[in-house]
Amino acid sequence: MIKESFETIRMEDGKLILLDQRKLPGEVTYITAETVEDVYFAIKDMAVRGAPLIGSTAAYGTYFAARESHGKEEFEAKCNYLISARPTAVNLEWAVKRVMSIALSSSFNLERIAEEAERIRKEDIEANHMLSHYGSSLLKKDSNVLTHCNAGALATSGWGTALGVIKQAFLDGKIRHVYADETRPRLQGARLTSFELVDFRIPATLIPDSAAATLIRDGKIDAIIVGADRIASNGDTANKIGTFALSVMAKAYSVPLYIAAPTSTIDLSTPNGAEIPIEERSKYEVIDPLDCGMLIAPKDIEVYNPSFDVTPAENITAIITEKGIISKPFRDNIEELMGKVNS
Repeated sequence: MIKESFETIRMEDGKLILLDQRKLPGEVTYITAETVEDVYFAIKDMAVRGAPLIGSTAAYGTYFAARESHGKEEFEAKCNYLISARPTAVNLEWAVKRVMSIALSSSFNLERIAEEAERIRKEDIEANHMLSHYGSSLLKKDSNVLTHCNAGALATSGWGTALGVIKQAFLDGKIRHVYADETRPRLQGARLTSFELVDFRIPATLIPDSAAATLIRDGKIDAIIVGADRIASNGDTANKIGTFALSVMAKAYSVPLYIAAPTSTIDLSTPNGAEIPIEERSKYEVIDPLDCGMLIAPKDIEVYNPSFDVTPAENITAIITEKGIISKPFRDNIEELMGKVNS
């Protein structure tokens, strides 16, 4: 199974070894990062992707920043550079600032900084397993589940969030079938989620994004489970582009939509979805989706390519975290849960 066969991230002899997700599913290969610049590029170019895994990777990147820097000012500049790699996933900034705090309070004790980065990685795996058990409890036996993008072991330090819930529910005997959106334009559903589902031997079907609405309308979907890159304090959630459209269909046809994410993805400083920065990426992801030079559209066409959209809280049934299931009213219950986490 993928949680045992493939590591997404590990530290070895002072170097960060990362599974290169740009090459999947055709090739399982690893890249090495040993500088802040290396980590920035791995995140920016999506060799590493998925909010929790970005956070774990950035934590080690902050260790590299401390190792490279000559003083506080240079260190903070390198950390801010690292945070700028991708603006939407809050786990990146959360992890960098957490490790920065240890660096500054320990007078740049590299051993303590490395320990904190490793702690973030281990906490991510533990949180994923915990939230997966909570999420499984929401599903009925013989459920047909739809997921979007990839929120499995490949998007985290191990096991997964939304796909982790699905895997746990499968082990609990609750999954009849999984439908995975291909997730244009980067095809994370086709390349990565399908890869994990086949590896875990879960009955599954890959569908074009545009087929999801028909399945929902025809009563073939019992629940939708997706991950998150940032959850605002009112419950509005940023996730891979296309999630908002799914939420509209889910609400129209009374299909529950669940968000599965660790509490590190909740950003209390962001009051609502309108305040979440949405990353726009290169036009070539749309017109050359396989990055092979074979264009599927004229190179001179203008392209709008937001990587994420925001699903309003009113379209979300519940938010699944490692600390429990958050139900409505989201703002009050998020604040209460995060108060307990922070204390």
